[in-house]
Amino acid sequence: MLAGLFNKLTGSTSVPAIQHDELVKVHQQRSCIIVDVREPHEFKGGHIPGAINHPLSRFDPESLVHDKPVVLICQAGGRSATALRRALSAGRQDIRHYAGGMNGWRARGGPVA
Repeated sequence: MLAGLFNKLTGSTSVPAIQHDELVKVHQQRSCIIVDVREPHEFKGGHIPGAINHPLSRFDPESLVHDKPVVLICQAGGRSATALRRALSAGRQDIRHYAGGMNGWRARGGPVA
């Protein structure tokens, strides 16, 4: 839903987003790095197990790991979309965001640490 809204607002038809089932799969396989761009107090309140915290307020695409693909997440998809645009502008190609955010993750029964 948020990806569709983002597409309408930006005129884009291909937002590098990851769907819930695929996120569950790559999380279980540990084949990506999940980067939570919420602020530290939000992250401490519950995050995807194994996720690392890089708050949007201090987000630097250059500081992201380069040995695995990256999935960005926030609370509801807005901040991760902003971080995604920054990373894409910096030349990062192996990056997507989870538009459902932690709200969507929790609603679908995803584990929370």
